[in-house]
Amino acid sequence: MSNPAPASALNGAAFTGYANIREIGPLGMITLRAAPDVAGLAAAITAATGCAIPQMRDIETAGDRRAAWMSPDEYLLIMPHADVPAALDAIAKALSGQHHLALDVSDARAVFAIDGMAQSVLAKLSPTDFAALGPKEMRRTRLAQVPAAFWVEGAPATVICFRSVAQYVFDLLSHAAKEGTQI
Repeated sequence: MSNPAPASALNGAAFTGYANIREIGPLGMITLRAAPDVAGLAAAITAATGCAIPQMRDIETAGDRRAAWMSPDEYLLIMPHADVPAALDAIAKALSGQHHLALDVSDARAVFAIDGMAQSVLAKLSPTDFAALGPKEMRRTRLAQVPAAFWVEGAPATVICFRSVAQYVFDLLSHAAKEGTQI
């Protein structure tokens, strides 16, 4: 029996400005904690997402799935919500007997897309040097006063935050995307 997808944090909230902000969701997300030298780690990530193991600060993509490096022993695996149970099973099989932790954190996160001038919006809110941001880089940072992570794929950017601050982050992004606003 599969769990139904949770409702999105803000019921698909959207804002139109010089950049368009919209909530994406719900997405499936797994936090995978394991030391980088754990046997089978790369196989577990590939089995769950189809992605290669991401290098430091990178995000790998395979279709609608992603694997992001979050810290030396933490990865965030992103996929369609319905695929999380099978991905958790694949991880358990690949890492059987190895010390690891894999948790479904889908319900604890909110995700937003910024279409348009995403770097301009994010630059108002985070201390990121966009000239140094790599094409496959996942940036963990703060948006104003809350922790968040984002990556930029061409023109759109994707922002992940804790669900408990979803409204605050949406309001920040929306304000930053208004013509003539400064933060």
